[in-house]
Amino acid sequence: MAEHPAYPVGLRLTGRRVVVLGGGQVAQRRLPALIAAGADIVLVSPRATPSVEAMADAGEIAWRRRPYRDGDLADAWYALIATSDHDANTRASAEAAAHRVWCVRSDDADAATAWTPATGHSEGVTVAVLTTDARGRDPRHTAAVRDAVVEGLRDGTLVAPHHRTRTPGVALVGGGPGDPDLITVRGRRLLAEADVVIADRLGPRDLLAELPPHVEVIDAAKIPYGRYMAQEAINNALIEHAKQGRSVVRLKGGDPYVFGRGMEELQALAEAGIPCTVVPGISSSISVPGAAGIPVTHRGVAHEFTVVSGHVAPDDERSLVDWPSLARLTGTLVILMGVDKIGRIAETLVAHGKSPDTPVALVQEGTTAAQRRVDATLATVAETVRAQDVRPPAVIVVGPVVAVGPPAAE
Repeated sequence: MAEHPAYPVGLRLTGRRVVVLGGGQVAQRRLPALIAAGADIVLVSPRATPSVEAMADAGEIAWRRRPYRDGDLADAWYALIATSDHDANTRASAEAAAHRVWCVRSDDADAATAWTPATGHSEGVTVAVLTTDARGRDPRHTAAVRDAVVEGLRDGTLVAPHHRTRTPGVALVGGGPGDPDLITVRGRRLLAEADVVIADRLGPRDLLAELPPHVEVIDAAKIPYGRYMAQEAINNALIEHAKQGRSVVRLKGGDPYVFGRGMEELQALAEAGIPCTVVPGISSSISVPGAAGIPVTHRGVAHEFTVVSGHVAPDDERSLVDWPSLARLTGTLVILMGVDKIGRIAETLVAHGKSPDTPVALVQEGTTAAQRRVDATLATVAETVRAQDVRPPAVIVVGPVVAVGPPAAE
């Protein structure tokens, strides 16, 4: 038998009896997939791990709390033998062969009639990797191959073209704070499958270089606006490309809905009858402080954090932020898009009760190779920004959490 490779096949076990002998770690790893396959599972074991016992308590499996007995496999379609009793395993394996039940053995793969492949899943595809030579079985290598294939499918580095017609539409993808490794798996996959990418300057620009040559990349900041406002021009570009039957990705920095105008784009697409998928992203409001060693909450220091936009000053009639109330909070204040307004913001916070000595950190180009952290206080932040030439994009953190971690490098 060892001279011939195993024949790969997918078993459809819905409603069919599967017998698992042994309730230890092997069963704990294998049972979830059998449950997901809809199998009628009978566990035979005097003991089980807490996780396996929880599956029985939830009614996902039937548990016979005793050792294996001859006849347990008579009506099974498939069997997993994983007890610590080698003699019982051998007898059960012989019974499986007598009843022509495909049988996996955890203790002796060569004595089994079936092997369990290393499996992974990505967007409706199951990847199963099986060693073809019984004499050279290397489970770690098999698992590594599985992981490499699944990761490639998920992050878009391994692109498998869709041969069926794709439904044209738009995906609003949050690209994260800037580091290309911080985009979500789903976002990266959609980016790899796109025909057109309309990108913000704050999105993970390094990912654009990985796109195939046929993908049209449009810089949202350079769309000819004509008689339209900037956002209207972007909305129209999304609609026009989608109506041409293309798969469009709107690649945005951070999260589409955190000061990203994602809802405006979604509403415009909905009015035009264009299907849209929203892929959340990691917001710079928490990731950039974290990358700079600042926790936005910390036990005994801050029990809440508030994220506000600082793109308009506190005394501007367009401001929707209740700055006096923010000054009375004891937690962390995270300000986005506020570098050029931080002087007036600091004055307002101090005027309404915040201590001038409150620590402030400005993190410029967070999570990228150009990341830079500058520390100050509310009393000194305006002058510090000028003296240190802090420029957008930068995330500003106000509160005692700034002093929890390591200070900015000299």
